[in-house]
Amino acid sequence: MKTDKRNVFALKSFLSEYLDIKKDKENERETENAMRRTIELKGTTLWILIFAIFIASLGLHINSTAVVIGAMLISPLMGPIMGIGLSVGINDIELMRKSFKSYLITTAFCVATSTLFFLLTPSTEAQSELLARTSPTIFDVFIALFGGLSGVVAISTKEKGTVIPGVAIATALMPPLCTAGYGLATGNLIYFLGAFYLYFINTVFISVATFIGVRWMKFQRKEFVDKKRERSVRKYIVVIVVATMIPAIYLTVNIIKETVFHNAASRFVAEQLDFDNTQVIDRKIIHQKNNKEIRVILMGKEVPEASLTLAKNRLKDYHLEDTKLTILQGMQNEELDISSIRALVMEDFYKTSEKQLKERLEEIDKLEGELNYYKQYSGLSEKLVDEVKVLYPSILSLSIAKSLERHIETSKVDTVTWAIFKFKNKPSRTDEVNINKWLKARLETDNVRLIIEK
Repeated sequence: MKTDKRNVFALKSFLSEYLDIKKDKENERETENAMRRTIELKGTTLWILIFAIFIASLGLHINSTAVVIGAMLISPLMGPIMGIGLSVGINDIELMRKSFKSYLITTAFCVATSTLFFLLTPSTEAQSELLARTSPTIFDVFIALFGGLSGVVAISTKEKGTVIPGVAIATALMPPLCTAGYGLATGNLIYFLGAFYLYFINTVFISVATFIGVRWMKFQRKEFVDKKRERSVRKYIVVIVVATMIPAIYLTVNIIKETVFHNAASRFVAEQLDFDNTQVIDRKIIHQKNNKEIRVILMGKEVPEASLTLAKNRLKDYHLEDTKLTILQGMQNEELDISSIRALVMEDFYKTSEKQLKERLEEIDKLEGELNYYKQYSGLSEKLVDEVKVLYPSILSLSIAKSLERHIETSKVDTVTWAIFKFKNKPSRTDEVNINKWLKARLETDNVRLIIEK
């Protein structure tokens, strides 16, 4: 019993030593003031935000990840969002109003700036960097949540380090706003709503993470002399938090459902629609409230209807009972995407070429190794000539080569080094033994066969 108590005490001491979040905590008032200073973006900071939006929009326009990352490092957009979480954590209604006002103003400036940029730049197709910000996933929720936690903990410590810039990059608040501006500039409502949806999710969960961090580190809450006003303030805060969280929770639940559906559908296509001499060249997974569908285009040998029916019957094994499966084969339909075929052919060509090139390089390396293996004996023979002339002046020629020796009874194969020495005068038995020992030492092998000729 005493041993168990000691173990529990030791474990608690260990966890307290390494996981104590208050260990390097900055002065609470200084931390709060530092966060308050970043909430209002006016004058210089607002111009920095506008320039950062221009840079991020340009990065999305030219599809440059490095430029987008640079813009996120410059942006001061995290301040108002973390201010909202701080205000909820310390029951400060005035700070909440100030944070919300700053948040709405900066968001409006960001969208207006990016819209102006995309209106003035030559129209181009949406690049991959831009399209990636039109449909949030459950991973974006986790990134925002843990990024916000990292941010508030970092701000509260004495050594701030490079955590805040890292959080700004990870949570990626600016690219969705730029994409929303692109949607407005091009009249694409889907892009605008999808990007703003991602921005809203990030905003809510960064604020929630800040609130959790503030409460976790036990920041002092604002006390009111007038208890009636305090209750009123708390009621307002609760109403605002609930009003903000309800759509966020609803959207997050939908994101989770869509992510689970896409994962299950992808596994179904990979495992159940894998037929010999037939390849999936295009697939579309649709997840809507009243329309769940997996649409697949197959190319190659036609798959029998019985096999397709069997595959459809296995949808329930992937929890896709209410999902419609549409399978189109060959060139028999108008929905065949030629660009998908072209992309697939190029991908296969690249993979095949890469594989063949790798095999050729391996073969060349192997042959070069064998060549160098035999070259070393050619070079070694030249060195041995000089040495053996000094040791045995009557030598006329020498030859050194490697060969494989197979034993008849055991089928064992050994590598043997043959050395053929020709002398004017045949050396004595003692000299032969000494020559053999010398060769073994010089050739660094014990398996030497010496032949003496006269």
